Amino acid sequence: MIAEGLEQAPILDDIIELAREQRAAVREVPRRELEAAARSDAPQGVVALADPLPSKELSDLARPLPPAHGSAERAPFLLVLDGITDPGNFGAVLRTAECAGVSGVVLPRHRAARVTATAAKAAAGAVEHLDFAVVPGIPAALRDLSSHDVWTVGLDPAAPRPLHELDLASEAVALVLGAEGRGLSRLASERCDVLASIPLRGALGSLNVAAAAAVACFDIARRR
Repeated sequence: MIAEGLEQAPILDDIIELAREQRAAVREVPRRELEAAARSDAPQGVVALADPLPSKELSDLARPLPPAHGSAERAPFLLVLDGITDPGNFGAVLRTAECAGVSGVVLPRHRAARVTATAAKAAAGAVEHLDFAVVPGIPAALRDLSSHDVWTVGLDPAAPRPLHELDLASEAVALVLGAEGRGLSRLASERCDVLASIPLRGALGSLNVAAAAAVACFDIARRR
């Protein structure tokens, strides 16, 4: 759906052309109708209806990745989100994860943000390039990942070992991030193979979860 009366722009032409290539119907509708159909704030004049993203098994995410550009198999780099509830933060984390080369994201089934329209918009397209596994509980998922030889690294501001000292260049690794405010749950923290912190130099004691994800994901990506 495209709102009536939008100014002409190359991006709109691209959207219409791509939709028609995919045999998706394109309708011009009054802006009021479009905004009523949108599930995110400020839809910017375009709304598309899509099927839900497919979910993968946790064991699938733990498998080695296929070779890229003639290289050998690559170890997976996963992100485990322990109860992030804000869809804006969630989407920002997914955008960072995709840019840093994360191969899969593990989400809890309950009490956490899901891949909604708001989160997808904040992710800026990253949801189309990441694999997701939705699990009943994060602690049990961490145990399962360990059984598949994936190192689980929990990010905890109180951990004495800084993240940049971990040697993760060639390992299968899952970075575990806690919820806004409370951080990692007790059980998730206990199930991690190792806890690590981002060293802080200011007066504040923690980073926003999206900022922490950016620092940690790219630190691991640099070592890999």
